[in-house]
Order: sequence, then C-alpha cells, then structure tokens
Amino acid sequence: MKIFKYIPKVVFVLAVLVASSCKESLTEINENPNGVDPNTANPNLLMPTVMSGVGTQYLKLGYGRIAGVVQHTQEDAWKDGFNDYNWTEEDDEWKAWYGFLRNNNLLYKRSVEMGYTFHQGVALTMKAFIFGTIADLWGDAPYTNALKGDAGEMLPAFDSQEVIYKGIIEDLKQASSLLATADVSTYAPGYDVYYNGDKLKWQKFANSLLLRYYMRVSAKLPDVAKAGIEQIYTSGIYLKEASDDAVMDYIGTASGDSWPTATAFDVSQSNWRRRRPAAALLNTMVASSDPRLKVWFQPVHVRWVSDATLKTGVDEFIRKDGVIQTGVKSLTEQELRAEITAGHKFTRHFNPTTYKPARPDLFNGPLNTGEYVGVPAGMIDPTYYNENPTTGQQVQNQHASQLSYAYQGSKGGLLKARLASAAESAFILAEAAQKGWATGGAEVHYNNGIKQSLQTWGVADQYDAYVKAVAYKGTLAQIMEQKWIASWTTATEAWFDYRRTALPVLVPGLAPVSRALPLRFIYSNNELNNNGDNVRSAIEKLEETNFSGPRKKNSQWSKPWLVQGTGKPW
Repeated sequence: MKIFKYIPKVVFVLAVLVASSCKESLTEINENPNGVDPNTANPNLLMPTVMSGVGTQYLKLGYGRIAGVVQHTQEDAWKDGFNDYNWTEEDDEWKAWYGFLRNNNLLYKRSVEMGYTFHQGVALTMKAFIFGTIADLWGDAPYTNALKGDAGEMLPAFDSQEVIYKGIIEDLKQASSLLATADVSTYAPGYDVYYNGDKLKWQKFANSLLLRYYMRVSAKLPDVAKAGIEQIYTSGIYLKEASDDAVMDYIGTASGDSWPTATAFDVSQSNWRRRRPAAALLNTMVASSDPRLKVWFQPVHVRWVSDATLKTGVDEFIRKDGVIQTGVKSLTEQELRAEITAGHKFTRHFNPTTYKPARPDLFNGPLNTGEYVGVPAGMIDPTYYNENPTTGQQVQNQHASQLSYAYQGSKGGLLKARLASAAESAFILAEAAQKGWATGGAEVHYNNGIKQSLQTWGVADQYDAYVKAVAYKGTLAQIMEQKWIASWTTATEAWFDYRRTALPVLVPGLAPVSRALPLRFIYSNNELNNNGDNVRSAIEKLEETNFSGPRKKNSQWSKPWLVQGTGKPW
C-alpha cells in the first residue's frame, strides 16, 4: 500500500456502491462531487478500493478472532467472542463482503465496456476470492442473483455452497485464461496494491486460488478436485516463491491503513497486550525449535524458577537479577520492557513440593517455567494463568508470553495482509500427492512449504536445521500441522482446513459451552427480517449437530454442505 500516496484522494471517497445489503437497488445513486460516476469510472481508480478493502477485512479475520478458533492466539480479557466462540449474528461482516462485491462488480463491468482484459482478469479473481470467502464463512449465500438490484432483483435467492464453489472455480479458470494474454498497456502504474500490474503474478494468484478451492471441495467432489489440481500442477503457473505471495503492505498513515494493533492508533496498547500466543501453537513451535517463534513472540517477562530450597510455596515478590524486590509483586509492561532492554532479568521462585495454586478453581498448575509460555485455549479466566499476580483488568500477565513488538507497528516489514502464499500452495500439493494424485512428491512439496514460510518471516537461513527436526514421515497430520503454523495471520485457511480434515487436533478448553470448535458464521437478523424466506431456506439446509445449541440450525456449530456426510471435523 505504499503506492497509495500516488493515488488521487478521489479513490478513497468512492460512494459508488456501499449500500448495506445485497438486495438494495443500484438505480438511484446521488451524484457525489467527491465520488466516481459509475458510468464513467476508470477501472484503474476502482482497483485499489476493492483490493485494500478485501486485504484489510481478510486480515481482520485471520489475525483476529479466527486465530482464537484455531488456537494461534488467545485473549486474556474481553475474551468471549475470541476464545469461547460466543458469537452472535454477523451483519457487519456480511455487509462488508457484499460491499466489496459491488465495487468489484463495477470494476468488471467497466473493464468489459472499455476492453481492459487485464482488469477483467483481476476483477474475476477478486470476485472469486470474495464469493469464496462468503461461502466459506456462512455456507449458502446470494450468488447467481446477487448484485442485481438495478435489474429489480431485490430479494435474491441463496445459492447452495456447492453452486458457489463451482462458480468461483469457473471464474478463476476464466481469469487465468484472460491474464495469460492480457494487455497491460491499459494499466496505470501504482493502482494495483498487490502486484503493480504484473499479469503473470496475477495468473499465479488465480491458479493458487484454484488449488485452494479444488482442495476445499475434495471430499465432496473428489474427481473434480483431482483433475483440477493435477492440471494446475502440470501448468507450473502458481505461487512457488514467497516473493510472489499475494500481499498488501500497510503504509501507516491512518488507522485503516495500519496494522490492527498499531500503537499509533491504540494508545493504551490494549488490543496488542491482551492478545497472547496460544499454548497449542507456541508449545508445538518450542518442541521443534521453530525459528519463527522468536519472530512472532516474546519470552516471558518474569520467568518461574523451580527452587527446592525455598521455604514458602512461592515467592510473593519478583526478583531482579536474583535479588528479591521487596514489596514489588509486578511491574507494568512498559517498566519491564525498559528494564529487560537494559539487560536485567526478572524471575519468581517456587518450591515444587510445597506449591499449591492460590485459585485451584481457575488454575491447577503445574507452573510453566518455560522461556516462552502460551495461554491454554478456553480458560475460564485466562488473566489468572500461570499465577499472574495482577488478574482481571489490571497489569497484564507477566508470566505469559506476548506477541512481538513488531505487531505494535503501523507499517512495513512483516506487517502485510496475506491473501494467498507459496507456502499454502506447496502444502496443498503435498496433500494432493499424499492422496496419490499426480502432483509430484509429497515430501518435496512439504519441505518447500516450510522453506517458503521461513522465507516469508526472514529465517530461511535456519531451514536446514528445522526441516530435519520436522522431517516428513508420510502423514497427512504432519502436512496439516506445518500448514497450520504457516497460516499465522491468515488463520481463516487453518480454520477451513481443520473443518474438512479435523487436523491439527485442537482441543477446546473449559470455557466454551459447546466443547467444540465452531464451523461457520451465523446469518444475521437483518437478513432474516428483510430476505427472510430465502435465508430460512438456506438455514433449513444446514445440518444441526449435538453442539448447535439454542440457535439450532442457524448456529456456529451447524454443518454446511461442505462437511455434511464427511464425518469431519467431528
């Protein structure tokens, strides 16, 4: 998004198609002197609006609460929606994705009218990405008759999830074909915030999305998936190198152009400091000496030390460089950060023989003495974990790790919204090969997936040692575990993989009343009130499960078509 500074401000005040529901008419649009006339809009001006919106929203999911679902992170306060899947209707999310589709639909129409083949390929790729995300999140949704308000289609029917997936596969095929021979002379440099007009990279992106969605439907449409993945592999045109990843940079000039936990727009640092690495991910990385660990996470500020000579069960006060700081149970994160930067070490001692949890109803030990400590999933009170002396909404837990300070930044470096990656494509091909499909060797792709992820995070020089530690032994579980790790900040893909494979094995905690990971988003009351018959028809096709609860079929634990009859994930 560095190129945004070269784009006229008119782009950012597009008042074109931002109606709140997919059924609203497009025929009555007030003229806006600061907006873009849909009848004369230049496709170049429309592209960054679509791309930046999609990139930002996709990151909000993958770095946000979906990371809580797949146990990449946990929050130690205000945790219900993050750790415990206590979700309500998803109206704002629904509006956002259909809003992107409206702007993208205009991009496509204008590209066709003006004969801009490159822009058509881009628009079809983005259409598939957006509709695919909607189907992934909810299940059935308006598709065939969506975006037709100007033609009088006010209450669009919901297409099945199967129809949507088949449709986006066809759109991606068409996009790839267009991009292969597209005329890029119509592209104005600086307006493509992913690839700056590189049509080959766009074709690789489209084909990698085909890999994604072929594998997504592989349990329900195995013949289609097998033939499709083999064809893409044979073509050789897909994301192979981390440098080709579909990413959006952040420029940090405003909250919307900055990383979600940027300190510049979160002065209290609450959004950053309340988000902790989850024990499931962190422990897996510690066990294999994963070099990405130190890039993503910090050591605990105050480490527990087992000390059999201690007369009491546990030190009341912290120790600085081994010296008890009488009267000091804790320091603020800012104080600890300054002291640790200056070279000081902080510990607390405990006697493992006489130690007893102060609150066994919340935490029953043992104390975690590791250098890196993650928060277990679904704790009743995660602020108490590992005998944190400042529970509740007080000073953050000094005995649990935090995210890297990089995630307090606003822009640049590691801070990118990632829509698709070479690592993901490699793991998909590894899974295909593991199934016996003609996509080369599973081990080669598995190793390449690891290599590309390490490249992404700047630790490729440690590949040789790491790949030995996690050497491929021919199991799907290994492939999915490494893909799960590599999906850091893009956790939606890990969620959808878990849903169809039940891998990696993720155990819900005590707090979630469902005792199971959720499977989908909930249709909103707004849609039920305004397009009720069609929404209810879609809900009826969902499969209620033992975990669905009082919402019955319209629950986050009900099964959409994609996993019905598969026995997955439970």
